[in-house]
Amino acid sequence: MKDRDLFGGMIRLHILHHACHEPVFGLGIMEELGRHGYKLGAGTLYPILHGMEKAGYLVSSAERVAGRNRRVYTATDSGQIALQIGKDRVRELLRELIEEIDA
Repeated sequence: MKDRDLFGGMIRLHILHHACHEPVFGLGIMEELGRHGYKLGAGTLYPILHGMEKAGYLVSSAERVAGRNRRVYTATDSGQIALQIGKDRVRELLRELIEEIDA
């Protein structure tokens, strides 16, 4: 199994987290993910964003920045609900992982 397959859900949760707080765009979220150790290229990130939009977690719009069009993504109500469920599940997993360390 490749790390990308293993951490794909974490990447999506990370995107949702930021998209719930403010609009995100490809290069910006790629840099943010990079700061957390996720090195994604555009060929990997954009299909994730498009898939999340198709699934109803994100909605996109075009924005004009410095004379260029930029596609920005914000979380939908469904995306916000999914993020909360994801947070609950990550907390549960983290508790289990910490219990193993303490045992």
